[in-house]
Amino acid sequence: MSSTNSTPRTVNWLGYLGLTLLLVLPVSVLTVRSGAWQQGLLLYAIACAGAALLLLVALLMLVLPALKSARGGILKRALLVVPGTVLMFSLLAGRGDIPPIHDITTDTINPPEFVAAVAARGSDSNPLDIKPDTIAQQKAAYPDISPVIADIAKTEAFAQSVAAAEALGWEIIAQDEQAGTLEAVDTTAIMGFKDDIVIRISREGDSSIIDLRSVSRVGVSDLGANAKRIRAFKAQFGQ
Repeated sequence: MSSTNSTPRTVNWLGYLGLTLLLVLPVSVLTVRSGAWQQGLLLYAIACAGAALLLLVALLMLVLPALKSARGGILKRALLVVPGTVLMFSLLAGRGDIPPIHDITTDTINPPEFVAAVAARGSDSNPLDIKPDTIAQQKAAYPDISPVIADIAKTEAFAQSVAAAEALGWEIIAQDEQAGTLEAVDTTAIMGFKDDIVIRISREGDSSIIDLRSVSRVGVSDLGANAKRIRAFKAQFGQ
């Protein structure tokens, strides 16, 4: 009798399903990057949740006396669903108390306004008007988000902002040194989501005030990405 025939059918199906879910992960990423982000994220969620469920089934199979002789095969097939399970739990662990918002600004009273990004975002993107509820949720979740205050000239602050944006890998789509404004796009590494950033430099006394606003084009929650982006800019700027 061959090794294939000696392996219980349930164990083989564990492998078939595990391999299918593993292959769905890159397919979901490609689907998102093609522009069908809702369908892609749905596939991604199904693959991750299915992997976690299948891993639980594999663990239950390991303790069944009837499958004692097939435990080695079960363990090998269970490895196929480990990546999806890890991705799901890392996503859940990262959510924490993150609010369902996607528009973060360092100036909650007079947020920097987008100009060049309006056309680039298109009509299907999230609107750029900030609702009072969004501001309230931001203040509660990200009390550390504040402007960069630098004791340097406005022109120097502008040049330093451009350098920081470029160092972070942002694509600068518009800049006006005289007005003190800069717009850029940041594309996420895996899914290829595009988020828009506007930087505004103003003068107050002897200091330059650098305000930022980062907005996701799609999705309800940014999972904290826009706040992290602003923190990264401040760190790169030298604050």
